[in-house]
Amino acid sequence: MVRVTINDQTLDVEAGSTVLQAAQRLGIDIPTFCYMKRLPPLASCRMCLIEIEGQRKLQPSCATAVTDGMVVRTNTPLIDETRSSMLDMLLANHPLDCPICDKGGECELQNQVMAYGPRESRFRDAKRVFHSEDIRLSPVVIMNVNRCIQCQRCVRMCEEVVGAVALGTVEKGMDTAVTGFEGSLASCDQCGNCIEVCPVGALMSFPYRYKARPWDLAETDTICPHCGTGCQLTVGTRKGEFMRVRSKWDQGVNRETLCVRGRFGLDFVTSPERLRRPMVRRDGALVAVSWEEAGDHLKRRLSAVEGKAAGGLASPRLPNETLYQFQKMMRTVFRTNNMDCSSRWSTPYDPLAALVTGHYSRAPLADVIGNDCVLVIGGNPTEENPVTEYLLRDAARRRQTGLFMLSARPSRLDADARAVVRVSPGGEGPGLAGVVAGLMAAADANLLGAVPANLGGPPAAIGDEVFRLVRALLNAQSVTLLVSAELLRSSTARDTLQQLSNLMQLVRLLGKRLAMQFLFDRANQLGAWDMGVLPATLPGLRPVADDQTHTTLERSWGTEIPSEPGSDFDGILGLCDKGQMGALYIAGSDPLGSYPDRAYVQQALRAAELLIVQDAFLTETVGMAEVVLPAASYGEETGTFTNNEGRLQKVCKFHEPVGEARGNLAIFDFVAALRGHSLRPSIQREIFDEIARLVPAYEGLNWDGLGADGAFTKGGLAPPPAGGFFAPAPASAQSDRLMLVTGNCLFHNGYLSERSEILNTVADDPYVEMGAQDAEELDLSDGDQLVVRSAQGELTAKLKVNRRFPKNLVFVPENYSALRLNSLMQRGEYPCPVEVRKARVANGTAAAVLAPDPEDNAKGRTGGRL
Repeated sequence: MVRVTINDQTLDVEAGSTVLQAAQRLGIDIPTFCYMKRLPPLASCRMCLIEIEGQRKLQPSCATAVTDGMVVRTNTPLIDETRSSMLDMLLANHPLDCPICDKGGECELQNQVMAYGPRESRFRDAKRVFHSEDIRLSPVVIMNVNRCIQCQRCVRMCEEVVGAVALGTVEKGMDTAVTGFEGSLASCDQCGNCIEVCPVGALMSFPYRYKARPWDLAETDTICPHCGTGCQLTVGTRKGEFMRVRSKWDQGVNRETLCVRGRFGLDFVTSPERLRRPMVRRDGALVAVSWEEAGDHLKRRLSAVEGKAAGGLASPRLPNETLYQFQKMMRTVFRTNNMDCSSRWSTPYDPLAALVTGHYSRAPLADVIGNDCVLVIGGNPTEENPVTEYLLRDAARRRQTGLFMLSARPSRLDADARAVVRVSPGGEGPGLAGVVAGLMAAADANLLGAVPANLGGPPAAIGDEVFRLVRALLNAQSVTLLVSAELLRSSTARDTLQQLSNLMQLVRLLGKRLAMQFLFDRANQLGAWDMGVLPATLPGLRPVADDQTHTTLERSWGTEIPSEPGSDFDGILGLCDKGQMGALYIAGSDPLGSYPDRAYVQQALRAAELLIVQDAFLTETVGMAEVVLPAASYGEETGTFTNNEGRLQKVCKFHEPVGEARGNLAIFDFVAALRGHSLRPSIQREIFDEIARLVPAYEGLNWDGLGADGAFTKGGLAPPPAGGFFAPAPASAQSDRLMLVTGNCLFHNGYLSERSEILNTVADDPYVEMGAQDAEELDLSDGDQLVVRSAQGELTAKLKVNRRFPKNLVFVPENYSALRLNSLMQRGEYPCPVEVRKARVANGTAAAVLAPDPEDNAKGRTGGRL
């Protein structure tokens, strides 16, 4: 520690701290423009100059390290005069158009001129003008370069944090101008972080422009619904109308940054496809009715299917309280454990539950990615968890974390990784087995004496990249594994999770500190598991057959619950297809648009005697329902999400439900009452209290104690599995066929984002991504219209050539419902073998080719009466 005195106040700080950081701890304000907390100091704006006793020249406080005994002044006449002069120079060319500038009222230049600036400028020359009109750099970013004060925040944010390198500067001195390459932001993520950090009105949000002033906005702090990172959002509304999203530096995991979905993708709450009234099917069409009529119809139909099997599917985008009440309703009202919380994969529960209860690190992401070695397994963080990618890049560049990647799909993080283990599509399990083999071969045999000798296969199969990864794992004192939920899609998911368990056990045997977290692409997937929306586990991921948990829940809920494990969603579809399903209840999910083998899903849903769909939007699954119950959307009810870190955070209401839509909990009460049951408690806060009492990981948490940064749930409640090593699955023959994988694209994340008008102006048309070598062999060029065909069906989309893609890999994002991508997929087969060819062009246009669909789309089936 070193001691510094600032303005007669003395403070002990860590060695290496800057004067600016020490002053902030003392509550002393030092103005800055170019300084950003998450980046190295630039010291270009000279606003933070201070006097240091014994030094003749003023020094920039943002770049001056504290030395022991240093005495600093921040408010002398010389400093005041210097700050005033710097502001006068900035104002010499800055247009004084505050009344029409979107930044008015929250402009840092405006604030600093009022606090430190001259009352009258000494400059009388004409102002420098770059352009007479604002420049539209992208669908969401518009620029007035004349207002730029050359602080470089936007350029550094884009390059060093986001990694997009879409902004740069031209010229020098006072003629410096920030611009996109070739006058556009075509290579940009459109995340708007440059807008967030701009201290003036040089970079502005086009969708928000001229809509409101900061003092007109009612702002609500909440959590992003678009992925499991759990970013803090501040939503601004004006007279109840959604206006914009920003974020705060001092709150949440994201530290002010957001991705394009979080900043610009919340306008889905005003989508014209919102469900406004209940509907029932009459004469083959859905017809809008009152809640009373819907209740009468549903009561009769529930009585008709009494005693038959029931099943439920709930979306992992719903809050914990809603998910908890859903599983409670299914177990107590519908008397079934047939339920699931994913419509895109079937979860191998045994290895998964063991991983989450025994290995999952419920801790800040900033801590776990600070370990010596971080291995990202599967998926593409750039597109699935963009803000997590920002934090990983920061760890690799500034904290010297050893970053390693093991995946089929390349990501932008590969450039910062020390080694990239590229596996074949769906080959993450064998890839992990190779890492295990390498550890077995290189580690001290005395440490691993209890491990089967043939666990990892022949060491000769280990490549150079795996060797670098193994060496890093052996040399590291602490290891973090970040596991993409995309691994769960594969038919070999069980083996992959078992090999992941092997790796974690070996790392622990080698004496390393270990952390493991999933990278979920749904906002509350971990919460959905914790709440027990699974067929084989109760709340807290405890087995259905656990007598003690069973007794505790029955005593609390006042009724008996089924004691046998139920069926997951694939099993539920099987029951439907066999004509054995009475009532199927779907809340907030669209399996017809997402589950593999669309034709089979359609057939199974049609075979259910009673299909109840509770949703906020008109989806394809809604179009097949017998009863549709309009629910509140995200932002229209309060609750909590549990993010990838295990951090519990409040989701707050900022918008009123549309039409006659009701809150999800109120609808559950409505349905339970039709069957003569009462769900108690039935309001969010009281349900939260019950969760905190009955779910071990949430024990002791308090609703009022969930501050700006939430609270962490408890991990390590069960000991990590020991000694249960799994032999790797037999190696499958390498295929030379093109293999299709899917996942999220950067601009969309499921059907919520597809209903964002702003994101739809940003996102390109649907595309097919493949490597340059495959494209060359097939005589294809970037932008060609392609036909992708599987044994199940075909689709047409534009080709995007990615030179980093490995051979035989084809990627099509799952987020464009018009493609009906799941028509190409077959249940239990992933990745999907495909053929690719150039589409035939007629009249200069390649028409979209879709798999045949015997049903009308959802809009047509409702007869337009919503």
